[in-house]
Amino acid sequence: MARFSYMRIKYLFFSWLVVFVGSWIVYVQYSTYTELCRGHDCKKSICDKYKNGIIDGSACEGLCTKETLYFGKCLSTKPNHQMYLGFWGNLQGMIKCQMEETVHLDFGAELEPRKEIIPFDKPTKGTTVQKFKEMVYSLFKAKLGDQGSLPELVSLILSVADGNKDGHVSLPEAKSAWALLQLNEFLLMVILQDKEHTPKLLGFCGDLYMMERVQYTSLYGISIPWIIEWFIPSGLRRSMDQWFTPSWPRKAKIAIGLLEFVEDIFHGPYGNFLMCDMSAKNLGYNDKYDLKMVDMRKIVPEMSVKQLIKDRHCESDLDCVFGTDCRTLCDQNRKKCTGDIIQPNLAKVCQLLKDYLLRGVPSEIREELEKQLYSCIALKVTAEQMEMEHSLILNSLKTLLWKKISHTTDS
Repeated sequence: MARFSYMRIKYLFFSWLVVFVGSWIVYVQYSTYTELCRGHDCKKSICDKYKNGIIDGSACEGLCTKETLYFGKCLSTKPNHQMYLGFWGNLQGMIKCQMEETVHLDFGAELEPRKEIIPFDKPTKGTTVQKFKEMVYSLFKAKLGDQGSLPELVSLILSVADGNKDGHVSLPEAKSAWALLQLNEFLLMVILQDKEHTPKLLGFCGDLYMMERVQYTSLYGISIPWIIEWFIPSGLRRSMDQWFTPSWPRKAKIAIGLLEFVEDIFHGPYGNFLMCDMSAKNLGYNDKYDLKMVDMRKIVPEMSVKQLIKDRHCESDLDCVFGTDCRTLCDQNRKKCTGDIIQPNLAKVCQLLKDYLLRGVPSEIREELEKQLYSCIALKVTAEQMEMEHSLILNSLKTLLWKKISHTTDS
């Protein structure tokens, strides 16, 4: 009888424990979801401003009056940067909304910066189109430097800002465009709108915008519940990520796309852009295994990075990091960070691709591919004739990969 009572108490205890832990997990998951996924608040905020005549854009009518543009699955990873699958008539895309907060470059080591409310107060009432052009030109000059192609970029922005295509930019359209131009990703989408690996801009309203959908939203890896991830060693987790990848010829095609994107942002007509967070989660690909950028918020004009990191107080090189991957040296005599970035985008990309490409690589090119990848990783911005070396390494890698997959149906 005593044994029966003991077993009963033990059973009740473990039953209570399971219910308690289960309830806690459900509560945490629900709290996380409600914090991260605030699409209703995002839409209400934007549509209130549209209906009050403060903002306008190509997507406003579909989002707020006709309701042909609507939010699908939540993809947000940060509360202030809402991201959803979006549906607009027969178009599918990704909706991004800032929740009235935008990412501004700051001096902190993290590229997740201070938050600043955008009240859509610029340009002000009475601003002429010519004055707005001057505002946009000054903004670009501060971000990109005194490039000769800036007038062309200003004209391109005004064309995009004219959401209803009536031939002129209204004040509400200009307010939306000005807010969007504070976002690196939007600026890059406009600059690289004709490039294959940049998602196309489908529409905008205020600082909400919809871009082309990317079917696979990470270069590699598998998503598993966080409660399970706690118990998986980091080494095993990295191996698991590499297990869930396409076949090698398809990986090679995706890698070629990433190398082409590096070319697109390397000393183009509007200057050089730096990839300050080389994460696989910022890269994706479509059903044809063409690389598509998923998140370009941390691809920053080189001039902006240099201005922000130069002369920052430092004790060691570890203090001279912007984001996670843009690094300079600490001048020990002055205890100030220098403004010269150490590692170019290509070297960071090759570091990311090393395990991705070497796993499953055909044996006949393994040695040569490994050699080229390590040469690429060793590339430094300070090296003499860096631009020529950069071009040679990049083209050699692309040629090696293309030769191997050009006759395969799997790519």
